[in-house]
Amino acid sequence: MKSKIKWGVVGPGKIARKFASDLKLVHEAELTAVGSRNLKRAQEFADEFDVPHVFGSYEELFQSPEVDVLYVATPHNFHKDLAIRAMENGKHVLCEKPLGISRAEVTEMLAASKQNNVFLMEAMWSRFNPTIQKVKQMVDDGELGKLAYLHADFAFYALDRGLDSRLLNPELASGSVLDIGIYPIFLSYLLLGMPDKILATSNFHPNGTELQTSMIFDYEQAQAVLYSGLTSRSSMIAEISCTDGELLLNSRWHEADGYKLVKEGEEQEFSMPLTGIGYYYEILEVNKCLKEEKIESDLWSHQNSLDLSELLDTVREKCRIKFPFET
Repeated sequence: MKSKIKWGVVGPGKIARKFASDLKLVHEAELTAVGSRNLKRAQEFADEFDVPHVFGSYEELFQSPEVDVLYVATPHNFHKDLAIRAMENGKHVLCEKPLGISRAEVTEMLAASKQNNVFLMEAMWSRFNPTIQKVKQMVDDGELGKLAYLHADFAFYALDRGLDSRLLNPELASGSVLDIGIYPIFLSYLLLGMPDKILATSNFHPNGTELQTSMIFDYEQAQAVLYSGLTSRSSMIAEISCTDGELLLNSRWHEADGYKLVKEGEEQEFSMPLTGIGYYYEILEVNKCLKEEKIESDLWSHQNSLDLSELLDTVREKCRIKFPFET
């Protein structure tokens, strides 16, 4: 892999703009191309971020020799097909979460990575957040005893958006669970593993979009209480309660810049400022893996994405969350 890794963006939307702003902070990476089905949108993105190669179709981008790795930032239901087409053209892929709509889709994507010997990672950027890495290490090392209770939520108000928006249009895999519920589910999985049992219930929009979901992940000696919603804001302070103390991830916890430690009646606050918005750290991980010629990350592996998709499938099944395009 050359010294500067050349990145391309698939789908120049809001999240791609956040990603591109952090990519500028990574010295060994450069944004060389952008592709969209709408050439005007791609050109606007290119003008904003000084991107030299602009394509009005995804296929042209996938075939471009100007790109080593592609960041797929389209709505969820396009992830699988676009990522597979990119990998079939020999491109490495960082794909926005959820990697696929279902475990079946994720399985197909992982197979394409192996068949084409290219890197694939789900953009679960919180996994690489320094605060979350530190808290996981503390839990794993048993610094506060045994983890017994976890509470994590993610919610904001989205009912003022159009019914054709990504969050409210069932044809675009709308709803809270896949978009933001994935974060609390991820945290429970990261710290406690796969649960023995899942309880879940949802409320729905008249058009069928899931709007609120509450979950309990039941473990042998622990429980995780999780929530995602589009009907109101929530505090988004994650509580990690152990037998000998407690850790609180600062709001908004999925992009935490520090944590509180409560032990023996004493409270200490630890600041861990972020570089950029937070995407910076997953970009470093992808670049590192590409330089080491890996097809998956050790920190967020193919198996991790498979497990996460299985948890999402289980929640959706229990809550009867189904999209019109699913047979």
